[in-house]
Amino acid sequence: IDVVASPRHADCLLVTGPPTRNLETALIKTYHATPEPRMVIALGTCASSGGIFSNCYATKNGIDNVVPVDAYIPGCPPRPQAIIYGFLLALERVQK
Repeated sequence: IDVVASPRHADCLLVTGPPTRNLETALIKTYHATPEPRMVIALGTCASSGGIFSNCYATKNGIDNVVPVDAYIPGCPPRPQAIIYGFLLALERVQK
């Protein structure tokens, strides 16, 4: 796994935290800047469903309300084993 400075060089977007309304456009632009085939992973309960911010006007609940999600890693915070397992599932999907 390499961390890159630009989504144009990424294969996967790892999103943490709930998507906020003021950053919704930035997330969509980042998603479209990532080359195909792209993968999106929602890391943690906040990214997956909005978490404790789910009823807040400022958020869009989970990121799947903004961009399509390929893998969800639950937890608040996610356990290290869950993060590794989620990455392995995501890699499996890419290899298929």
